[in-house]
Amino acid sequence: MKHSRDVLQEEVVTLIPALRAFARTFYRSSVDADDLVQETLVRALGNIEQFKQGTRMKSWLFTIMRNAFCTRFRLRQRETLGSEECVSSQGSVPADQEWHLRGHELEAACGHLPEPYRAAFAFIFVDGRSYEEAADHFHCPIGTIKSRVNRARHRIAHDIGYYH
Repeated sequence: MKHSRDVLQEEVVTLIPALRAFARTFYRSSVDADDLVQETLVRALGNIEQFKQGTRMKSWLFTIMRNAFCTRFRLRQRETLGSEECVSSQGSVPADQEWHLRGHELEAACGHLPEPYRAAFAFIFVDGRSYEEAADHFHCPIGTIKSRVNRARHRIAHDIGYYH
């Protein structure tokens, strides 16, 4: 019988494709996205004992990734590579609360989606699956999946104020 730590580590490994897909929402560059995935995995595996049984591993990993991204973003705002000016002569770094709020708004907007839209949206964008896989999984035509995903995207954009 496997030790629970081993089982948790195996579950983390199975979620790597979903982590890669989620990282691509933060970075266009696959190299930057892969770096974020690696940092997330290092943090998660290094703190696996802090995972609480009964919670979703994917949610826990996504939270770690979002926090890692926010930390990286704040650090990049402070760095001025190649600058001859003294950093102390620059103004303060803007607060990052807006990023946290926007992340919570996005989570809430996804949570308010009707189930067929939310399921299709998560299958495509969070899990990183293809439309064809989604059509097979949900037992419906590919056009239905595309329609659900498109409607989900529009509702989310409207809910977070992208469309006024």
